[in-house]
Amino acid sequence: MRIFPIAAAAALASTAILSTAGAASAAPDTSCMRAGISTLRDAGLLSSVARNGVDLTFAVQQLGVTVRPGADISGVPNPVPFSLLLADHRAGANSLFIYPWC
Repeated sequence: MRIFPIAAAAALASTAILSTAGAASAAPDTSCMRAGISTLRDAGLLSSVARNGVDLTFAVQQLGVTVRPGADISGVPNPVPFSLLLADHRAGANSLFIYPWC
C-alpha cells in the first residue's frame, strides 16, 4: 500500500476546490458527492476507500469513472485519497473526473 503525505493530498484537494472558486454562484455539488458515497457503500467499498483511497485503474475499469476531457491528472496521487475524491465530486463540472452516478 502506498501512503501519500497528508500535505500533498490536502494541496491537491485545495486545487480541486479552488477550481470552482472563480464562479461566485458555484455551490459544491454535494448531491454528486452523496451519490459517490452511496455507490461505494453499495459496492461494500466505502470503509476501504475511506482508509486507503481508490486506485485509478480500479475506478476506471470497475466503476466506470472517466477522466474529464482536457483535465490534467498528472499530479493526482494513485491511489486517490478519500478527501481528494470527495473534493473532486463536489467540484461538479470542474471536476477532474466524470462519475457515472452524478
